[in-house]
Amino acid sequence: MTTVTPRLEEELRYDQSWESNNKGSHITSYGSGKGLELIPWDNIEVILGVPAWQSYNKPAGKDGFADDSFLLKYRIAAANEEHGNYIVSGFLGLSVPTGNKELTEDHYIVTPTLALGKGWGNFDVQSTMGVSIPDEGAAPEGSGTPLQINAALQYRLVKVLWPEVEINYTYWANGEHAGKNQVVLSPGFLLGRFPIWHRVGATIGLAYQVALTDKPTFNHNFLLSMRIPF
Repeated sequence: MTTVTPRLEEELRYDQSWESNNKGSHITSYGSGKGLELIPWDNIEVILGVPAWQSYNKPAGKDGFADDSFLLKYRIAAANEEHGNYIVSGFLGLSVPTGNKELTEDHYIVTPTLALGKGWGNFDVQSTMGVSIPDEGAAPEGSGTPLQINAALQYRLVKVLWPEVEINYTYWANGEHAGKNQVVLSPGFLLGRFPIWHRVGATIGLAYQVALTDKPTFNHNFLLSMRIPF
């Protein structure tokens, strides 16, 4: 749900979240930056994000569009189930400051990431580790260069049911949150892939995020993900 898979996929994706932060306000994100995922060449995937529309409960903030995002994946190595059932990929993410004044980061942010995946029968583990680098560097008043490590553990319970649990860790070495870290636990499940027509299918997922550390950037978050793989 939140850990970007190291696998290369072609799909149309829409996500939505309902977040409550530690100040008591609520934020609904329509789209959550997801969009079209394509594989234009062997070993390469491109994700074209769509700016999320953020809606705040009044008077906590102003509604508007967040920044746009893009992601390039490159599959470095992979093997099928008979030869190890693993994958190693590299990502390069880009956030573009196209959002409304109150919602934009106001900087370009590049995020290089290493992604790994390994399967054992019906069980698999996927993990990513990346660092976000804004064009402002590590200015104290900015977002700094946070290190993010995500891990997702999935099990195929039946043919189309995938319960999972994800752990998301962020550490800020500098910037406005310098010295802080955050751990988020995200239990959830995916249903799919349901066939629609030829290679076109449908998948839906739900998850609930809860912060495990003190003074998190948010308290809890409901996630909905709808996908049409093709």
